[in-house]
Amino acid sequence: MPAHHLSISVSSAVEMTRLAALLATKLAPGDVILLTGDVGSGKTHFARSLIQSVLEQPEDVPSPTFTLVQTYDTQVGEIWHADLYRLTSVFEVEELGLIDAFDTSVCLVEWPDRLGPLTPANALSITLTPGDADNARQLMMHWEDPKWTNKLGAFQA
Repeated sequence: MPAHHLSISVSSAVEMTRLAALLATKLAPGDVILLTGDVGSGKTHFARSLIQSVLEQPEDVPSPTFTLVQTYDTQVGEIWHADLYRLTSVFEVEELGLIDAFDTSVCLVEWPDRLGPLTPANALSITLTPGDADNARQLMMHWEDPKWTNKLGAFQA
């Protein structure tokens, strides 16, 4: 499958929140989003914004840095938000049950490099880097599965 790329610049946290909410409207169980970037790059903000936009009842969406995984029942189905920063082997990933969730839930994975060979080929990868201004970010999206081309059509216009 050919690789596809899309680069999006956001100038503020509010704009990042809108982008995450727009993407949330396109998601379905089995969709996996891999969020890569340095500490403070906006991975958790993006994930939190996406989750909050599809919750039926407002609730706090904490970072799963210490719990490793948080799950949410939402309008698009169950969402797993995982932060793999503290993991040291793929065996720990398997113990979380995350691999099964890749097929049945929407999964947002921070620090996806920890997945190693367990990384799903059909995932959307988003790399976040700082922009020119304080709250600006550059989002580089990469995918091979054609389903993402359709889902990201609104972003490419």
